Amino acid sequence: MSEHKPLRVLVYSDDRDVRAAVLSALGARPHPDLPAFEYVECATEPVVFQHLDEGDVDLVILDGEAVPVGGMGIARQMKDEIYQAPPVLILTGRPGDAWLATWSRAEAALPHPIEPIRLAEVVIDLARGVLQPG
Repeated sequence: MSEHKPLRVLVYSDDRDVRAAVLSALGARPHPDLPAFEYVECATEPVVFQHLDEGDVDLVILDGEAVPVGGMGIARQMKDEIYQAPPVLILTGRPGDAWLATWSRAEAALPHPIEPIRLAEVVIDLARGVLQPG
């Protein structure tokens, strides 16, 4: 599986520290069975949709606490508008916000602050789903 082209992972947050924490937690290759990750960092909603419209994003990590447009609204819109939208992980403000991530149709949700090991576990599972659809 590792000879697969790199997986393009879009990371959206208006906060550069959140984006840096995600990239640091996952690294260039979060699991030896997976291809390398190629990150697309976005700080604004229009740039997120520009990349999604290009169709070359495999997995999306959205900050539910981003302003002025939160990741949950973006997730809901992309699931409504993009045929076979990539899987989404929402970073929620607190554990109790997981129901909002469900509303947004995200495949997974994790609360802030980012726990690197848990983030890697969830993203690895989502990435495996991208590589082995069904």
